[in-house]
Amino acid sequence: MTTLLAAFPAEAAGLPVVTAAAETAALYDDEAGGNSDADDPAIWRNPADPGRSLVVATAKEGGLRVYDLDARPVQSLPAPQAPGEDDAPGRFNNVDLVSGLRTATGRADVAVVSDRGSDRLRIYRIDPSQPGGPLTDVTDPAAAPVFSAGQTEINDQRTAYGLAAWKDRSTGRTYALVSRRERTRLALLELVPAANGTVGYRKVRTLDLPSSFRLPDGTTWSPCLEPGELPQVEGMVVDPATGTLYAGQEDVGIWRLRADLTGKPVLVDKVKEYGVPGTYDEETEECAPGADPGYGGKRLSADVEGLTLFQERDGDGYLLASSQGDDTFALYDREVSEGNEYEGGFRIGAATDTLDSVEECDGAAVLNAPLGDRYPRGLLVVQDGQETPAVPDGEGGTRTATGFKFVDLGAVVDAAGM
Repeated sequence: MTTLLAAFPAEAAGLPVVTAAAETAALYDDEAGGNSDADDPAIWRNPADPGRSLVVATAKEGGLRVYDLDARPVQSLPAPQAPGEDDAPGRFNNVDLVSGLRTATGRADVAVVSDRGSDRLRIYRIDPSQPGGPLTDVTDPAAAPVFSAGQTEINDQRTAYGLAAWKDRSTGRTYALVSRRERTRLALLELVPAANGTVGYRKVRTLDLPSSFRLPDGTTWSPCLEPGELPQVEGMVVDPATGTLYAGQEDVGIWRLRADLTGKPVLVDKVKEYGVPGTYDEETEECAPGADPGYGGKRLSADVEGLTLFQERDGDGYLLASSQGDDTFALYDREVSEGNEYEGGFRIGAATDTLDSVEECDGAAVLNAPLGDRYPRGLLVVQDGQETPAVPDGEGGTRTATGFKFVDLGAVVDAAGM
């Protein structure tokens, strides 16, 4: 992703700081590490034994990882191999969960994954009776690409990217919303059970978010990106109570729209860089910013990532977003009638010399429910884009390392005054 160089100082000094209670082992994005790159987590609550709940997380070409509540590995599922020598391999980008999906073999909890490498969804059944391997791939082999017409187009990698799953309470139907990499398009897919117990999907409709924006001074602005790219969406979450989708257009801001992709989207908040002109430098592959006209937001520093929903029993709650550019997290009121007002934020600092802080967070998941003795008030799991300590790569540099941090949700609630 192209970055806009150095326009804004961090404004995080006044935010409360929490620390992680645990972290996963680092994942390394190199051949020795299986090209594994932590991206997006989801939290599955075991209704029979909440203390044995699981965290399911994507690792891009490293596939799907499953952890227990101590952040220890439970299962590793590989991404699909490339169909041909010159084709892209599987690359798992985002994950979300569905409870009680109706299948030919009965209802099941499933993990739904966007496979950017093959432009498909992959669906995994969760079976807690198999503690050593609770996830099983139940994807319909006939599942078609989400956006691409064929393998040649898939190899261009303008493919399935961000993902949010939801169940329409009025119809009982289950859907996945998927964004397209380097494009503004969103697709609504209905999950469809097959007769053999697998799960496929069908496309219902698509919607394109704007790629250019009229500013108050009458000019038109588009984010500075690599040539041919449009401002993409990755972080998404659906409020199941209202059927409302929140979608993070990384270099623009947070959109609110109907999860069935009808109606008109509303921009809830903008990134600070909104409206700032930029010039792309092909040598550095960076964008140098021009003068800030002052049309941007005050809370989010691009990219906006990691949208997740903190739900309370009375219908209240918060939308949480990762402000990746300044390593903070923003909280917005869940109430649409209140305009999703900004309610505060926080940072995740270092707990010890070895349990480090969180930087460049890409994905997040929150669950406001007791999870045994370890997390009696719930859990927040976030991706850490700069895992430390640094490990030499043998060539004078360091290995690219990422991971996931587990944060006691009670500590976040207390610190942020939620």
